[in-house]
Amino acid sequence: MQSKKTERGYKPMLETIEHYRIEDEESFGDFLYALNEYAPRAANLLQAFRQQPAEQAVLAELMRLFHTIKGDAGLCRLYFVEPLIHAAEDILVRIKAGELVFGSALEQVLLLAVDRLELLMAELDSGRDISLQDFNALVAELQQLGQTPATLVDAQAWLLVKRLTGFVPQQGQAAKPRMATALQAADLAFFRALALQFEQRSVLFQGRTERNLLLAAACNQVAGLLIDPLQLEAAVCMHDVGMMFLPQELWLRQGRLSEEERVQLAAHPGWAADILARMPGWDMAARIVREHHERPDGHGYPAGLRSELICDGAKLLAIIDTFEAVILKHGQRRQVRSLLRAVAEVNAGEAQFDALWIGHFNQVVRNMMDAGTMLPHVR
Repeated sequence: MQSKKTERGYKPMLETIEHYRIEDEESFGDFLYALNEYAPRAANLLQAFRQQPAEQAVLAELMRLFHTIKGDAGLCRLYFVEPLIHAAEDILVRIKAGELVFGSALEQVLLLAVDRLELLMAELDSGRDISLQDFNALVAELQQLGQTPATLVDAQAWLLVKRLTGFVPQQGQAAKPRMATALQAADLAFFRALALQFEQRSVLFQGRTERNLLLAAACNQVAGLLIDPLQLEAAVCMHDVGMMFLPQELWLRQGRLSEEERVQLAAHPGWAADILARMPGWDMAARIVREHHERPDGHGYPAGLRSELICDGAKLLAIIDTFEAVILKHGQRRQVRSLLRAVAEVNAGEAQFDALWIGHFNQVVRNMMDAGTMLPHVR
């Protein structure tokens, strides 16, 4: 591996890798295991340093951690990771030298960089050949940020945050939802009761049903009510009820699942959908639940449907469900539940989510931020 000296230190010159598939399962597993510990530690250190920017001991620990991640990536032959971490180190070196002031913009950029690395590792863990185009673009932007004049760094950092979080205004038409009949209202009360039973399985779940209903309804409103609101409400309440038929330790566990455990977990949408399908008038809600883990690229489950065969309700629910899962992940790690980081993870799923519905989701989040009415479990 060739390298050269730069004015900021030792910078590896690596050939850009456009695609990657796991070459060594054991080495990859080692790095993934370590990253699962490094990532939350990095997030907590970044938060601590922003709160106490004069605390040089925190900065030194943060720099050691990034250096360790880079070293582990090299040892595990994940060479495409090294430029990302080196670009982050360049920024930290400038902060240490007093050239840059560490504030919210740089905190968010570095948090999002670590999050994007975690997302990429999760994609690679599927065993497929993964494009690194978007990851390499992030590396290039971080490298450019590291060379940006100090007076322009914050503005450039916020532009990068904007790209990663995907805030693109979308136009939507206002519409009035139809009212539920007495029978539908009774069914919806039953569905909500089941959802609240699921919430009781973990303190981290409390309030998730109301949060998901709020986001789903707002996104549907921005889209002009493309989805029947009553069917969407039923699907939001019921989509994870099937989890209650699985061992609790399976769906609360952090880390990798075995193939057998993946198969078990993949059964949960079908169980909830079957309950809905057996009740008159909820066929579309059943379809939404059954398809909400399908992906536009055809790599979802249970049927491997491609975008044109997935209903709109399932496309939206996939986004809402993933957003909540990211917030849950932060809670399990005792990290600050950051809105921007959660939104960025959702927007990073280019192959996982429908672009039109991502646009509607982003608009809802932007509207909430502008109005100062954010969800209570994120900052």
